[in-house]
Amino acid sequence: MSTPDPVHPTSVRLRVFSLNCWGIRYLSKHCAQRYTMIGDLLAKGQYDVVLLQEVWSEKDFDALRKKLASSLPFGHYFKSGVIGSGLAIFSKHRIQDTFRYRYSLNGYPYMLNHGDWFGGKAVGMAVLNIGNTTAHFYVTHLHAEYSREKDSYLPHRVVQAWELQHFIRYTSAEADLVVLAGDFNMHPMDLGNRLLRTYADLRDAYVETPKFDGCEDGGTMIAENPNNDMVPPEKGIRIDYILFKGSSRLELHCESMSTTKGSVSDHAFPYSDHEALTAELRLDRVSQDGVPQDGSKGMGPLARGSDRTAGKLAELVDIVTEARTEVKVGLHCAQGMCYTAARTGVMGLVLLLLELAIAAVPWLALGAPGPFPSVSFYLLGALCFLILLTTALLYLFYTMEIKSLQEAEDQMRQAVGCLQQRLRGFPLASPGPPRLGSPGKERRPGGVGPEE
Repeated sequence: MSTPDPVHPTSVRLRVFSLNCWGIRYLSKHCAQRYTMIGDLLAKGQYDVVLLQEVWSEKDFDALRKKLASSLPFGHYFKSGVIGSGLAIFSKHRIQDTFRYRYSLNGYPYMLNHGDWFGGKAVGMAVLNIGNTTAHFYVTHLHAEYSREKDSYLPHRVVQAWELQHFIRYTSAEADLVVLAGDFNMHPMDLGNRLLRTYADLRDAYVETPKFDGCEDGGTMIAENPNNDMVPPEKGIRIDYILFKGSSRLELHCESMSTTKGSVSDHAFPYSDHEALTAELRLDRVSQDGVPQDGSKGMGPLARGSDRTAGKLAELVDIVTEARTEVKVGLHCAQGMCYTAARTGVMGLVLLLLELAIAAVPWLALGAPGPFPSVSFYLLGALCFLILLTTALLYLFYTMEIKSLQEAEDQMRQAVGCLQQRLRGFPLASPGPPRLGSPGKERRPGGVGPEE
């Protein structure tokens, strides 16, 4: 169970664990052995809530559930797509309710070498009661970034972040505590990350904690990990996160955070190609006068206030406008692909009709019919039909993609208009905090300085 804090007697500590397990059976390196290692780690009972990604096989989830029956007795696997969402949660506290939302955009089905579309990327929500605290835990895995320089999936990932912040805001209204963890496939200052954190008012555990023990700059994919062959030498990236926020009833602090560092003692290989994250949160119940019951002060939800400052609103306007621009770029590309599919389909239909016309000539000609190349004729006809069928399916897919992008762009346009209307109610001289969008800047734990 979550433990009381000896320094703050009325507080409760909660340990949250998150890991992308890289659990592709028969493809991921040492998959079975690594699941055994993960199960052994979690069975020690050090964690209150465990949020996992890329548990692609439900059999692996069932094996973990059996192994964790005593340490983490409550679990749920979020089913989605063709091969599953890969999302799972284990908890010491009884899971009261669960829900899964699948993102409207998730890559392309013909990109078989990537496979994100078949995974049915989603966000899973679990409602837990921790004492008299209602906690909402969210676990997600956004579309992968296969090329930093030419990221054709960026509009999809931005829309996923947009839908994710909506889902969290509208499902957590009654929650005292909100925790989101997972593999976002976004760097800290990427557009989708800024959109998610700012709009949903989520705090980054790595940035908030005064005590961090882990990889340099909080990296979760590092070159020192022998399972990882996607990061250039001497570089690491941070794409896995634990985000959180409290409420008017609960003050929330991240006391410490840690990550694994590639190698695992007494084992020949790490837990995954990603590093595991652990955050220790301190929960302080807020009294009716807005002060935590342990008498501490902090910049919690009440201190920040329910109304956003002018600076925060202006920041949101900039971020949503930037997101809307990126969605428009994706919309333009999707419309071009839809047009190409339609044009190719018309060509296939014309060729098929021409084939039928040629086949009808011997029946209409006078006299004895001459030799007819039936084999090549049927092969060409089959090719024309295949082109027509493929382009028709692609046309339908791109049409659905266009609709989803148009819907997201419409929502963003309405949001910008609403934010601008609210911004007009503030004096022009209203001060605001530094914007998250400042190029390449991120505060390190403990306020050491900006991250380069």
